[in-house]
Amino acid sequence: MSDAVGKPAGGSTPVGDVSPGGLAADERAELERLRALVAARRRRIGWRSPLAVLLILIGCLLMPVSVVGVWARNQVTDTDRFVANVAPLAADPGVRNAVADRVTAEIFGYVDVAAITRQTVDLLAERGLPPLVANQLRGLSVPLAGAIRGFVRGKVGEVVSSDTFQGAWATAVRVAHEQMVAALSGEGSRSVSFSQGVVSINLGAFVAAAKEGLVSAGFTAAERVPNVSPQFEVFSSRELARAQDAYRPLERVSTALPFVAIGLILLGVYVAPGHRRALVGAGLGVAASMLLLGIVIALLRTAYLDRLPGTVSATTAATVFDTLVRFIRAGLRTVLVIGLVVAAAAFFTGPSATAVRTQHGFRTGIGWLREHGEAAGLRTGPVGTWVHANLTILRLALVALAGLVFVFIDRPTGQDVLVLAALLVVALAILEFLARPPHPEPAPTPTGPV
Repeated sequence: MSDAVGKPAGGSTPVGDVSPGGLAADERAELERLRALVAARRRRIGWRSPLAVLLILIGCLLMPVSVVGVWARNQVTDTDRFVANVAPLAADPGVRNAVADRVTAEIFGYVDVAAITRQTVDLLAERGLPPLVANQLRGLSVPLAGAIRGFVRGKVGEVVSSDTFQGAWATAVRVAHEQMVAALSGEGSRSVSFSQGVVSINLGAFVAAAKEGLVSAGFTAAERVPNVSPQFEVFSSRELARAQDAYRPLERVSTALPFVAIGLILLGVYVAPGHRRALVGAGLGVAASMLLLGIVIALLRTAYLDRLPGTVSATTAATVFDTLVRFIRAGLRTVLVIGLVVAAAAFFTGPSATAVRTQHGFRTGIGWLREHGEAAGLRTGPVGTWVHANLTILRLALVALAGLVFVFIDRPTGQDVLVLAALLVVALAILEFLARPPHPEPAPTPTGPV
């Protein structure tokens, strides 16, 4: 009877060792320890999560500014990049027409066909041309001038459409850009004049080249154009001061800003309690910021075209705008694709149900191929065993190699990122296919008497 009272129904734990809550002392201690761990984890999560979100958010907001800063710095300070960007405009029909019209107007600023016609008629009248014929010729001076202008415009159009013009255009763009950098940095040059608060560029060399091309095309009247040196105003003194103020910080900040943005994002991922989830969010955030930048560029393009004067062709202006921003569009597409690829990689290697099903399907498919390959006599042997033993290191090496290839690609595009990601997935699949765990040795067959 005393035994029944002294022990619980299970008959194993004394009543004195049971805590008031119905738990044994060791169970109560374990529960308190787990509660302390949970509380400590909540305290750590309490400050880490908001800080991680803040760091990643700031980094994502800085990414569009970084892309624009790098693009602007390359366009302002790198003459080769600027020429590569602007030189294709020489092949655009709208730009060619605008240049041809400008050159034609410059030529006829020195060649007055109507006046030449009247002078010729007056000279012929002095030498005995009948007055009736002279008056008729004077009446034809205006239509004749229009016909000659059309002829000159056609010849100038031929010159502008030639390969020679494209070379001259690239040279002119290069010289103009070097002069612009000299003006922005405060360093003068012989081709840039600073007078009366105005910065202007000497276009004499370009006019001489155009004149020579017209004379070679048969329009000898272009010889009347003297060796002029017209000045093209670039900045007023006030505008120059503003541009120089923007140029100097651009040089200092644009190089470091991308690294600052990336560093903040990586620090946010590191601080976050869930690194993988934070990496997914960071990738999507970067992609969203690039999408926002694309929308801003589209809005700026619309505003720019809406404010054009009526004398400017909207088609030509749109072509010029699209050409100038094509590198920034390529850059934002590249960063957008990188963000999506990083987010997808972090998600599909995680523990979510979708990721686990995807991983299972991937491994099942690779296993099916391996089994059928072995059935067909394709065995990896010791190589497969070695690959299986070093699978993690080989995976990291492939990822590092893909990153190295991306770094050394000159001006990578979004398509380059997708191709690299696809090749990396194929390479990882090949690793999984080659990896073969060592076969267990068969148990020895007993030889003794049964």
